Amino acid sequence: VNYFDVTFAFPRYRDNFGAAFKGLRDRVLIAGHLGPTAKADQHDFTRDLGECERYFHDLLARLRTDYVDVVFLSTVDGQADYEATVGAGGRLELALRFQGQGKARFIGLSGHNVAVARSAAEGGLVDVIMQPVNMAGHGKPGGEQFFQACVARNVGLVGMKPFAGGELLERKHGRPVSISPVQCVSYAASRPGVSTLVPGVKNVGELHAALRYLDATAQERDVSAVLPHVAGTQQGTCSYCNHCLPCPVGIDVGETLRALSTAREVGRGAAGGLFADVLAKAAECTECGACVERCPFGVDVLARLRELADLHEG
Repeated sequence: VNYFDVTFAFPRYRDNFGAAFKGLRDRVLIAGHLGPTAKADQHDFTRDLGECERYFHDLLARLRTDYVDVVFLSTVDGQADYEATVGAGGRLELALRFQGQGKARFIGLSGHNVAVARSAAEGGLVDVIMQPVNMAGHGKPGGEQFFQACVARNVGLVGMKPFAGGELLERKHGRPVSISPVQCVSYAASRPGVSTLVPGVKNVGELHAALRYLDATAQERDVSAVLPHVAGTQQGTCSYCNHCLPCPVGIDVGETLRALSTAREVGRGAAGGLFADVLAKAAECTECGACVERCPFGVDVLARLRELADLHEG
């Protein structure tokens, strides 16, 4: 592994990466982001250039480096936001300044909207684009055209969420087949233009499971039997990306919906302490709707929280 996407702004998170990279800077490619901040121990986001600059220099300091290999214009998910980002006074101007100062080698754009990503690829303003690439998004309108636009214009494509937040790895809702990490990586890596992947892993075991792709047989990599069962299921499904945060009352929305998913599959009793803990916090929801507005996958978070309460009462 030589490509690391350092997304979040939490000090300890960044410090840990800095410790891991010590003495290895010449062996790794580091991607940083303009936009993510931290607020009350939750992920937050800003488009204020002063704040973006402050958090970017904090990233360099904590990573013990004087540059990143890619600086991303982070989480651009609407056409108006794209135009503001690349227009006068937008984050692109800041990224270009960092590039001119030698603090960033390449400029990237990340998001979840394939139409916006295609505009970025065809616009020639960025070198790299990061988008979700997984079997659940197979057949998404405009997807193949976006891939081909990256290929035609030599734009590096980083595939994020190859496991769709882990949803592809669990046999859910009567799905008759199981899917392996190798198959998820195989599908994403096979898409036109994909340069590298950033699979989310939470321990060394999951890392090794993803890296098995490198030595897997053609049969182990084959997705033909599983793809028809999951293609087109991404919209409306939580991938636990935390772009819905921050919550005004401090609910960890991703972990709460993960608990709901567990409760659906194994039942309320088997979900145990985790279910009870997140329910207590979820009960504080004021239904302000901020999480629904921010969700890039169209998840009706409020409806899911109500379902969690119904499961508890049942």
